[in-house]
Amino acid sequence: MMRADVALWSREEAKEIYNLPFPDLLFRAQSVHRENFDPTEIETATLLSIKTGGCPEDCGYCSQSAHHKTGLRASKLMAVQDVLTAAAEAKAGGATRFCMGAAWRSPKDRDLDSVCDMIEGVRALGLETCVTLGMLTEQQSERLKDAGLDYYNHNVDTSPEFYPKIVTTRSMEDRLETLQRVRSSGIKLCTGGIVGMGETIEDRISMLVLLSTLTPHPESVPLNMWNEIDGVPVQSTAEAVDSIAFVRLVALARIMLPQSVVRLSAGRHAMSDETQALCFLAGANSIFTGSRLLTTGNPEREQDEALLQRLGMHAAQRHSSDSTEQKMSQGDCACSR
Repeated sequence: MMRADVALWSREEAKEIYNLPFPDLLFRAQSVHRENFDPTEIETATLLSIKTGGCPEDCGYCSQSAHHKTGLRASKLMAVQDVLTAAAEAKAGGATRFCMGAAWRSPKDRDLDSVCDMIEGVRALGLETCVTLGMLTEQQSERLKDAGLDYYNHNVDTSPEFYPKIVTTRSMEDRLETLQRVRSSGIKLCTGGIVGMGETIEDRISMLVLLSTLTPHPESVPLNMWNEIDGVPVQSTAEAVDSIAFVRLVALARIMLPQSVVRLSAGRHAMSDETQALCFLAGANSIFTGSRLLTTGNPEREQDEALLQRLGMHAAQRHSSDSTEQKMSQGDCACSR
């Protein structure tokens, strides 16, 4: 059940907040952020593509779709030991969560055996685990939970209104059904979206309103800025995202989803240090580290370390996946999940 003190947001209310004078918006977002998180702390995660390309879905933004000619070669599922080696390297580089992505519409049960072995091995290294494997059945969700999975990533991508314009092989309802199955199995949710695909500001706000209706709210909300990819349909409709507009979206996410970790995900390599700093001020408190995400670039770890040092901020330490409390800075008001 949703906590009684968590607001239900209408689109009109969300739009009004989004359009606040910039100083007022950031002040409100930072105030909410400080009530729930240490404002100087950034969660670090690393993402690995464990099975790349050949996906039967036709997502118009994705380089891994078999429907698009992007030059990406499909690969088989990685060996378990190779994944664990990459996870160990990620931990040595400072990551506290290891995320594994496979380009499937939905996993086959035989592939899930290997994925469960990966999850168990990554947890044994002392890292939080997250996977994104496509749509799941109830039984598959339970298997992942039994393997010890902490988070399942399944983005809603965009607003319900814009969604049919970028994907036709599945519906928004399909996405929400998988999220419900994952939640029912006791796995935490990681779900967010992508901006810059040709959607309107209203679509971006509608996406956050949709996420705010999930009960309870997702524990992790990645906000992706679309990367240019030759050969995909979105390439023809994509528009550069104004930096201030993106910061406004981060601030709105923090206000509407006060206890969710908000992650700056894809597209961060194209952001200036100043834009990232404003995003952190607006309530973003997680990033992917390492030079590559699934198939796109990402800032080098050294760049991230230098930026956090300049800002007087620091990477979060590993928290127990069973913890129900957020680590708070001294003087902040504790607020449990």
